[in-house]
Parts: sequence; structure tokens; C-alpha cells
Amino acid sequence: MAVPFDIASELPQNKLLRRLNAMLAEYLPSAHLADVQRAYDLAAASHEGQFRVSGEAYICHPVSVAIILAGMRMDARGIIAGLLHDVIEDSAVTKAQLAEQFGDEVANLVDGVSKLTQLDCKSRAEAQAQNLRKMVMAMVKDLRVIMVKLADRLHNMRTLGVMTPERRRRIARETLDIYAPIANRLGMNEVRLELEDLGFSALYPYRYRVLEQAVSKARGPRKEVVGTVEAAITQRLADAGLTDSQVIGREKHLYSIYQKMRGKRRSFAEVFDVYAFRIVINEVDECYRALGITHSLFKPVPGRFKDYIAVPKANGYQSLHTTLVGPDGLPLEIQIRTRSMHQIAESGVAAHWAYKSDDTRASAPITRADEWLRDLVEIQKDAGDSLEFLENLKVDLFQQEVYVLTPKGKIIKLPRGATIVDFAYAVHTDIGNACVSARMDRVLAPLQTILQNGQTVEIITAPWAKPNPLWLNFVVTAKARASIRAYLRHFQVQEAISLGRRLLDKELSEHNRRFEELTLKQTKALLTALDSPSMDQLLEDLGLGNRLPFLVARLLLNDKAQLPAEESEPGEDAPVKHKPLIIKGTEGMVVSLARCCRPIPGDPIVGFFNPGKGIVIHLNECKNVHDLRKKQLNWLDVEWDRHVSGEFSVEVRLELLNQLGTLAKVAAVLSRMHANIENVQINNQDARVSTDIITLQVKDRIHLANVMRELRKLSVVLKISRNKAELRKHK
Repeated sequence: MAVPFDIASELPQNKLLRRLNAMLAEYLPSAHLADVQRAYDLAAASHEGQFRVSGEAYICHPVSVAIILAGMRMDARGIIAGLLHDVIEDSAVTKAQLAEQFGDEVANLVDGVSKLTQLDCKSRAEAQAQNLRKMVMAMVKDLRVIMVKLADRLHNMRTLGVMTPERRRRIARETLDIYAPIANRLGMNEVRLELEDLGFSALYPYRYRVLEQAVSKARGPRKEVVGTVEAAITQRLADAGLTDSQVIGREKHLYSIYQKMRGKRRSFAEVFDVYAFRIVINEVDECYRALGITHSLFKPVPGRFKDYIAVPKANGYQSLHTTLVGPDGLPLEIQIRTRSMHQIAESGVAAHWAYKSDDTRASAPITRADEWLRDLVEIQKDAGDSLEFLENLKVDLFQQEVYVLTPKGKIIKLPRGATIVDFAYAVHTDIGNACVSARMDRVLAPLQTILQNGQTVEIITAPWAKPNPLWLNFVVTAKARASIRAYLRHFQVQEAISLGRRLLDKELSEHNRRFEELTLKQTKALLTALDSPSMDQLLEDLGLGNRLPFLVARLLLNDKAQLPAEESEPGEDAPVKHKPLIIKGTEGMVVSLARCCRPIPGDPIVGFFNPGKGIVIHLNECKNVHDLRKKQLNWLDVEWDRHVSGEFSVEVRLELLNQLGTLAKVAAVLSRMHANIENVQINNQDARVSTDIITLQVKDRIHLANVMRELRKLSVVLKISRNKAELRKHK
């Protein structure tokens, strides 16, 4: 039977490709369309045989991402990057191959979006932080990186329903915490709103449904009120000659309603009874005329007017905001803006590509985004690790602005709750590091003072000043926090190196030696013996207390016996081989294992120097450790030597059935497992159960675990555990 249509053409990916080509044909030259087709062919070949969780061919995802980018009027290279954004990560295609076929620009865009695959991370959070840090640094070089990533995340959120509940919640939380705020910071309001609502529905599906039903139920009675207010404002604007204007009654999206209900602890009725309207007109001066007209029509609420045209938000958003008392006392929220401002408010940096021929329209969001990206570069440089960078990024994303003036009248935007120290770092990092006081409106004020809108702040600095660690308790901006931490880290390292040098020199001076007299061979041999990468690192460890100066000095003073053979002179006997070490780094020292907790190889341990006993080793959780830490200054972090051998005493607590032959069965298992019995102590005994403490000799923690596993198999053993309790008070 004849088929009336081509089945292949009806594949989902082909439908999506036709839709993409139709959208691109509206604004791209035909030569660029050929490049896009080549990119599609490569993506389809690279993802051949790959499928999404939903079961559809994987190629549908990159084409859908490209469609979202085409809706933003993205340029050809951005569209190509959208089609190829997963090929490096999920196929054998390399960045070099992409550069060869499509140029370095496209290759860098795709690489910026791709996740790092070879990560040595301790947790999912650290891996997420490293990938985000990589993406943000790529975004600094080219904003299209984050636009491709946002389009990728938006399509993933639209198709999130097929994922497991746990994965849905994780992705939704990440979207609400990171990607929606980034879209907001870049002024991409349409993308932000959809990401927030999709994230809300995935993270809290029941709350979303309840709120959606409540909005749907309340929507009917609102239509009449909205229509009345729209007609009244439109008529009054027309009477004033502003005929080419548009009045739109807008509805708050669900996540915004939810956030207001939670943040302000209000009921749904209180939040939903606020009616919002947007007035879109042609020129800036008409915005202020429209403001006066609406104020003459309805009474304004005092203190609820904001001029974001004169002072735009950090993401380039511009509008006049006012709140009026409408019919029957209903609150009306009014936004007034020009058409170009409206496009920027909805699309943000995406407006740069939509209006690329008109630079004046695109300049605002791009300029604001560039300022933010410059701040991100500073935050990234100062962050100690990826997790700290992620923490600082979240602080930077979740903020509402206050506007403060410098003495010369420059406006500095800061998050609400910012202090004078935040202001100082916003002006310049060096100003923040050296600030000692400030004048607010010409009156001296302490550095932790919270800033208010419109205040003029003058920072007082001193050449001797330096950041105070206590500032971290009240600063709120990511830049200030990262700068203070970076300074303190550097300062602490230098102080630790200096202190370590003095401590080592003091130990050497007692034997008529000086640190400066050490030869290059001696220092190299010392670093090799202690497995330290550099002398500065070794001195820092000494200053921080991670190593004991007298141990390092002993190694240097006994170098012929302790350091590598290169120190031996010709004709001398070769260094004597020593017994295997118990604790790494204690060459030449007496080491004893505390009897209160009986540590064995594999246990987490800590040590302290006792002048009469040498290095005494305790378990980390030993009862004596807390008290001894308060008394002893010579605590040090220690670890078992890699080649430790021998037998170590450990106590095992057993609850046994009190019957004939019980101990014989236990002893037989211990003998079979090569664990010698040192001592048996019977603590409690009744007609049925006997509680015994047995001291064994084992090789390490693994050996002990195997012994205990075999003992558990005995029917006479009711309970078994390692006895870490203190047997006697440490003296």
C-alpha cells in the first residue's frame, strides 16, 4: 500500500529542524544557514545511537536548544554552538576538530559549556562547583556561553518529568539556586520566569498545584477589575495626548507569589489582591508624564515610588515603579517604561543580538553585564577553592540593591544590608584593605554600619591598616568577602612561614647551628625525607603546628644516619637500616601508643610530645584527647607509616552466652585468624550472659575487622564491639 507521506520526514528531529530553519531564515543570511546545516549534520552523526531518558533521539535536545536561541535572535555562531554543545562531552569529537571545522570561536563556546570530565572531587557539590567555575570563566570571555547554557537548562527543565523524583529535585534546586538568578542578573526576564516556575513545580509539586488551582479560581472575579482600571488609564493617557501607548494588566507568576507568601508571611489573598499593570510608551519624557497622569487618576502610596530610569538596576533594567490606591482601596502596582526598555527588561543581554543593528538599544544590558563579569573575575581570583567561589557567587546573585553616593557624586550599587566595608571594597580592593573608618553624610560612623539609599559615604584609610577577620561577620557582598579571605590567607601563610623559620632556627641554635648555614644538599635531602614540596611549605607546616620543630631539627642534626646516602662521605660505613616506622615522620624519636584507647594501623590518630615518653599516639575520638588538647601545646597531626608492620594490642568487648566451652570456641576462632590473646577480663557475669574484655594482638584495622566478623558467626556471641573506653586516667 502506498504511503501518502514520507515517514522519515515526520521524525521528531526533522520536524524540529524545519522549525529551526524557518526561524533562522527570518534574520540570518543564507550563507550562515549552510553553516548551521553542517553543524546539525555533525551533531546528528556524533549523537547517533544515543537516546534521552524519555526515549527520543538525543539530537532532539540540541536542536531544541538551538530553537530557544533562535527565539533570542542569536547569531550564527551561537546557534552552531547550541547544536554542538554536547558533542565534546558525550562523543569522540574534540575541541581541535570543532575549531578546524567551525573556527576557534565556536570551539571555545562549546568547550565553555562542556562539563569537566576528569575531576578529582570528594563530593558532588565540589564537582558542581568546579564545573560552574569553569563555565563562569568562559562566560567572562564570551556571554554567549551562558546563553547557550541557559537555553540548555531551559529545555532540560521542560523535559524534567521523565526523571526520577530525587534527580528532579536536585536539578530543580540547582536551577532555582544558580541558573534562574544568573538569568535575572543578565536581565533575561522571560527565561528567568520560566526557569523559576518549572523549578518550583519540580521541587514542590504539591505546593505548585495548590497555588495554581487557587490562582485559577481567583482569576475570574479579577478580570472585571483589571478591565476597568486598564480602560481608565488608557482614556486618561489619550486625553493627555499619549495615544500611542499600551496598558497591560499583568499577572504575577506562581513562584513570585510563593516567594512573597513565604518571605513576607502573607496569605494568598493578601498577595493576590495586588493588581499589576504595565504602561509601555515611546519616549523617556513621556514616562514621567504618564507617571503624573496615573498619580492624578489614583492616589499614590507614600514611599512606594522608585525611579529605575535615572538609576537602572544592576542588570540594566529600567522602569518607573509606583503603587496606587485603586477602586475600592485595591492596591495597584504600576510599571512605566519605553518600548526599548521593555525589550531589555524581558530579554536582557539577549536584546544585544535581537537589536544588534541598533547599538543604543543593546548598550545598557551589555554594559551592566560587563561590570558584573569584571566583579566575577575578581571574586574568582580571590576564592580559595571552587566551593568558596560557588558560595560567593550565590551571595552575589541573591541581592536587592541600595544606592549610595561617593563624595564626588558617583552612584555605587550594593545589595540590601551592605555595610561601609562592602562600600569600600566596591570602590576598590585596596581601599577596602586599608579602610579604618568612614563618614556617612559627614558624620563619623563605625565600619559595620548598614547603608541606606541616598547616603554619601567617604572612606578614611591608613597606610598601616589591614583587613580584620571580624569583618567577615558583617560583610554581605561576595567581592568584600572574597577579598578579605584572600588577604587573610596570604597574610597567615607569610606569618606561618616566618614563625616556622624562627622555631626551626631556635632548635638548631641550641646545637650551635643556624638555618642560614644549611647547604642546598641538606635542604633537598630534608624535603625528600619529609615528603614536602618546598622549604616554604615545610616552614609553613612548622609555623601552623602541623610539624614539630625538634623533629625537623633532629633530622638535620643526625643527617648522616637519617637522610639519604648522598650525605655519606667516601670510606664511611653505609647508613644503618632502621626498623620499619610506626608513625610517618618520627625518625629517631621514641613513639608510644596510648593504652587508654589502643590505636592500631588504619585508625585516625593524633599525637603529642611528652618530654618523658616521646611522641604519644591517641585515637582522634579518645576521651583523653579533649582534656589534653587544653594542656599540651605540642600537638601534631600524624599518620601511620605506609610500610608499618608488627602486632598491635586492641581490646574487644564480647557479650557471650554463659555456658560450657564458650571461651574455647572464641579462642579457636582467634587462633585460626592468627590473633594472639594477651589478656581476658570478665567484667560481669550472671546465669545466662557473660561480658568479657579480651586484649588481642592484630596487624591492623582490616585484620581486626576480619576477626570480629568471624566471631559474630559464633552462636555463643551475642554482641561484639571494639572497646575504646578509657581503662585508666592518663598521667
